[in-house]
Amino acid sequence: MSERNNTQNGDTRIKFMVIASEAPEARLAAFFAGRRARRSNARVTLLAIVEPPEFGHWATVAETMRAEAYEKAENILREFAAEVKAQSGEDPEEVVREGVLVEELRKLIEEDPAISILVLGASTEASGPGPLVTALAKNPAYLGARPIPVTVVPGAMTRDELRRLAG
Repeated sequence: MSERNNTQNGDTRIKFMVIASEAPEARLAAFFAGRRARRSNARVTLLAIVEPPEFGHWATVAETMRAEAYEKAENILREFAAEVKAQSGEDPEEVVREGVLVEELRKLIEEDPAISILVLGASTEASGPGPLVTALAKNPAYLGARPIPVTVVPGAMTRDELRRLAG
């Protein structure tokens, strides 16, 4: 899957960025971001991360694992893209990167000046809101040199509640 940077195509609108993952709260974040984007005349960028396989000495196994991980990431992106389009009326930008989540997130924020707001879902698990939300609460500079606002969507909120907030 290729990356598309719409600022290069003359589209100067701001972007809400959502991390596409299997976490249920991430789907709520995509729902919310899509609605906010429609209301604010903004776009949505979806980021899926493929973590590198750890089988360095078994190249065939590593390549199989990598291919499966990319396929899974692209399937998740398709689901999230459908949700965002249903809410915003536009296809989101879809990005798949291989690496460590925080590092790739920082890089993308630095590379694309249109990314203006990170929208995260907070887990409802007793262990806490999730590693990224927890890290950002402790250290706002966690995302790197270019600070952007972070919107945290509580995982316990309903879509009806989010509709009222996001328009």
